[in-house]
Amino acid sequence: MPVYVGTSGWQYKDWAKTFYPPRTASLLEYYSARFRTVEVNATFYRLPEKPVFEKWEREAPPDFLFAVKASRFLTHMKKLKDPEEPVARLLERCSALRRKLAVILVQLPASFTRNEERLEATLAAFPKKIRVAVEFRHESWFVDEIEKLLTRFGAALCLADRGGRLLTPPWRTCDWGYLRMHQGEQRPLPCYDASTLTERARMLAELWDRQDVFVYFNNDTGGCAIRDAVTFARAAEEAGLSPTRACE
Repeated sequence: MPVYVGTSGWQYKDWAKTFYPPRTASLLEYYSARFRTVEVNATFYRLPEKPVFEKWEREAPPDFLFAVKASRFLTHMKKLKDPEEPVARLLERCSALRRKLAVILVQLPASFTRNEERLEATLAAFPKKIRVAVEFRHESWFVDEIEKLLTRFGAALCLADRGGRLLTPPWRTCDWGYLRMHQGEQRPLPCYDASTLTERARMLAELWDRQDVFVYFNNDTGGCAIRDAVTFARAAEEAGLSPTRACE
């Protein structure tokens, strides 16, 4: 099965010392030649205008895929209340990515407790052709009713790891998967140790059989995300999976 391996973002100043050569003209072009996917976190803080998405689409190669994090206006300010307009605006901007749009990530705040009605309305606001992953950060969401709701809409539970500990139940709610690796505990911090990456690769091999899985490393400091993504791709291959390109 294809495992799309990448990082959460590509525009970090300290990567100039650990990843990007001096005077790199286009960071995205350089990144996308070495990885086949990226998770866009900048859209969470400020949703760019459509020309920015058009530029990203032009700079990435034909086989490249973007996962786009939904704006905090929808998730953190409105807490999914009246989602139709924010979702429509997000999709209108993201449409510029064309076939390179892979997933929309909806990350909820840690203070937001379970609200099935708002979650259902939000999932219903997305067309069926759009893949949606939801990252819950309050334990009240991890109940059978929410698992069934995600399954009904074909949405993925975003699995999340921090410090080598899985923060979510290993639900398989659709025929594709999504995993975020937030922070390891190996020095230099916040890198992951090889055994944790091997464990996560084996977990994915057990959960999904020949389906797409997206894995993003959010531990960007010091280039840990780059290093860990490359190591994870090797571990995924050893686990019998088919990781996409990942090279430093």
